[in-house]
Amino acid sequence: MKFSSTDSYIAPTDLTVAVNAAIALERPLLVKGEPGTGKTELARQIANALGLEMIEWNIKSTTRAQQGLYEYDAVSRLRDSQLGDPRVEDVRHYIKKGKLWQAFEADKKVVLLIDEVDKADIEFPNDLLQELDKMAFHVYETGETVSAKQRPVVIITSNNEKELPDAFLRRCFFHYIRFPDMDTMRAIVGVHFPGIKERLLSTALSQFYDIRDTPGLKKKPSTSEVLDWLKLLLAEDLSPEDLARDGKDALPKLHGALLKNEQDVALFERLAFMARGGGRR
Repeated sequence: MKFSSTDSYIAPTDLTVAVNAAIALERPLLVKGEPGTGKTELARQIANALGLEMIEWNIKSTTRAQQGLYEYDAVSRLRDSQLGDPRVEDVRHYIKKGKLWQAFEADKKVVLLIDEVDKADIEFPNDLLQELDKMAFHVYETGETVSAKQRPVVIITSNNEKELPDAFLRRCFFHYIRFPDMDTMRAIVGVHFPGIKERLLSTALSQFYDIRDTPGLKKKPSTSEVLDWLKLLLAEDLSPEDLARDGKDALPKLHGALLKNEQDVALFERLAFMARGGGRR
């Protein structure tokens, strides 16, 4: 069971090594990287490449670890008991299986994505240590122990919004997805837009990396954003000459696909003002 690049996903060598190492070690793969570098898409591509079903658990600030195991609806059971509903005799009617339970009870190996783990409370990762380590958990209401029939391939993503506990990190194989260099980005674009003209691609990518390297930029545009931008350039049938910027207009064409906050737009407007000589007295 080996993962590699696919027709629709370019995986650098260090990333394929990390994925296959985590699979061989049967440890969760913790993937970090700036937003938009394809962390979530990686899990989908692993599932597709290995022919496995994917179970996705999207973490929010209010998510609790227990929800990944199961939730017991005691209120509904109490209400049904007052109404004389015979279902109250079986507590299983009031237990909702979580994503980990679904992954553990699957007859075949699955890919379990725990997406953006750093959004939750700091105790969230610690609360899952035992379950991810032993691949089993106890259901107190029924007295049963749920154990994984097939150990899932666990992919955990983080945007580095907060530090994760050391005990959690020790149980994971770690990989940081670096932002693609120009050659890798060309390969990624080629997958999505195989017919794009070389001059347009070269001009657009040069401009894109110049924008990313602009000092003072609050949010650097990501891979997903450059793909959106290129899609718009193709839809508008713009030429390399149309992308040219001068001192009068430092903002890139269709900049709303790349610059996602007013501070960064204002930064490029200031650069244009300075280029026009507006800073001279």
